[in-house]
Amino acid sequence: MTGDRRPVVALVTDAVYPYFRGGKEFRYHELSGRLSRRADIHVFTMKWWDGPGTHQEGLVTFHAVSRLYAMYAGSRRSFREAIFFALGCLRLLWFRFDVLEADQFPNFHIFTLRLVAWIKRKPLTVTWHEVWGREYWSQYLGRRTATLAWFVEWLSMRAPDHLIAASDQTAARLRVILGAKASISVVPNGIDLDGIRNSYPDESKVDLVTVGRLLPHKSVDVLLDSVALLHASGFPVTCRVIGDGPQRESLHAQARRLGIEDFVEFRHDVWEQKEVYALMKAAQVAVFPTTREGFGIAVLEAIACGLPVVTTSAPDNLAQYLVEQSSTGVVCAPAAVAIADELRSLLARGKGDPAVVTPANWEPWLAAHGWDAAADRVAAALGI
Repeated sequence: MTGDRRPVVALVTDAVYPYFRGGKEFRYHELSGRLSRRADIHVFTMKWWDGPGTHQEGLVTFHAVSRLYAMYAGSRRSFREAIFFALGCLRLLWFRFDVLEADQFPNFHIFTLRLVAWIKRKPLTVTWHEVWGREYWSQYLGRRTATLAWFVEWLSMRAPDHLIAASDQTAARLRVILGAKASISVVPNGIDLDGIRNSYPDESKVDLVTVGRLLPHKSVDVLLDSVALLHASGFPVTCRVIGDGPQRESLHAQARRLGIEDFVEFRHDVWEQKEVYALMKAAQVAVFPTTREGFGIAVLEAIACGLPVVTTSAPDNLAQYLVEQSSTGVVCAPAAVAIADELRSLLARGKGDPAVVTPANWEPWLAAHGWDAAADRVAAALGI
């Protein structure tokens, strides 16, 4: 970088918002637009869009390094997609950049980018959302392949010059593995504070709401079991599930089997964040029964919407540390009975108590989670 030339940043991630809607995709969407104020931002991804392989959205340029592959094979990440995306990243050898920043998942591309960065003599930074570890790999893939999968994760942690951890807890786990001197910055995910502040509750009221990809570790099936338990005990609650994913059909079938299909509204059609906020604010309690979460943007948004939030104490659910900061948050065991008990207590107190069911004054700690603050910290980590 010489003279007045703006630095060129290459951001590499296999999925991008709004084509794929998840926490990390929304993170890159919000950060890339803000970082484009100080650098030329080029996002390298799969070809999610129609037309030419390169297109521009605002000040951000998108490049397809591979065709679009299915990210999931059933409920698990696709090995095929990970390999072909990693091979496609070799195209960065022919692109001029000053800084190379990549998403952690799906790991294999990190080795390709290490080679690219070494050849072009540029620094490689990777944003690390969560540490899986051997035990979780065993649950995810089975013990036969867990050792190999953990070795790939362990090795990919060592490839970057610098890591950006999405939470203090992820940074701590990385340092346990990499050592106290590892080059790690912490930049938590942000939320649209102004958008939440200016949103109004949807007219369609419900008791409970959850938001997220319909994946096994999100444990929406456990939430449905909790709803059924509440109904069986004479507490007829309503629930809204916002999101889509591989478990869509099985969750619909479960609601029918439990006899609660008339009380559970599945919303797979919500595309705008302002609609998410409106639907959240129309609920009394937000529930996130997840057993694994690297941060929890939707959890943070629910807290900012003024909702009491119930989540689990599962060791890999890092969202529990956000909920613990909330004055109305509840962390309980990752079991349907425990969740149902907490929901019954919260909802019973909420009946006739508007302070529980309407947005309260913002808690001071939320101010540190705006996207502008996150962008400033990422820019500092990237040296732009």
